[in-house]
Amino acid sequence: MDINGKAAVVTGGASGLGAAAARMLANKGAKVSILDLNEDLGETVAKELDGYFVTCDVTDEQSVQDGLEAATNVHDCARILVNCAGIGNAARMVGKNGPHDFGLFSKIITVNLIGTFNVTRLFAVSTTQLDPLEDDERGVIIMTASVAAFDGQIGQAAYSASKGGIHSMTLPIAREFANRGIRVCTIAPGVLKTPLLDILPEEVQKSLGESIPFPKRLGHAEEFSSLAMHILENRYLNGETIRLDGALRMAAK
Repeated sequence: MDINGKAAVVTGGASGLGAAAARMLANKGAKVSILDLNEDLGETVAKELDGYFVTCDVTDEQSVQDGLEAATNVHDCARILVNCAGIGNAARMVGKNGPHDFGLFSKIITVNLIGTFNVTRLFAVSTTQLDPLEDDERGVIIMTASVAAFDGQIGQAAYSASKGGIHSMTLPIAREFANRGIRVCTIAPGVLKTPLLDILPEEVQKSLGESIPFPKRLGHAEEFSSLAMHILENRYLNGETIRLDGALRMAAK
């Protein structure tokens, strides 16, 4: 897809991978709308990109509907969706204080998996009605999983389940949308340097980077956005989850 002039929606675009994707899209000429709960950061990034920000809770149907409608009113109906909204937490199934907190498990599944599903289904309603472009393409949806979907560590049961669900629904959604001209791909990042990782001590970050086979460093958010851009521009990529991890295979702990 030629990105220039196309409307794009990025969830979780106020920081981290989402902000990097939003910047890349804007640099390529897309009209970017950021949907996020962090109003301060979201407004700042949107202003930087000459884009649009709307407060949105991806787990709430009405909030997403309102957010997509507001984005459409500003930038027309989007052909591009990048799902980056998500949370992470770690807890053992049975820890010092007893069993894994049920509410925590439900929250991670709700935000990461159900939130991605919620935005994707509502986004697709309007995008499937757009006029087709080259190769009869109408739009592209990118979802964000994690290498934890495949080799999750001890304490990542909830997170791995949420990201594994995103990987698992990639192909059936791509198959369903095939006759509608919408491609669907998922990126599964490894250990990337994001604000979430920045809270770790420098020596821990260095150790994590050295565990990567090659290159021996943490990944950059810009490498995520670069892959997202390739997916958008390569019309033969569809129904696939792509690991972005420097050949990392995570140990049990």
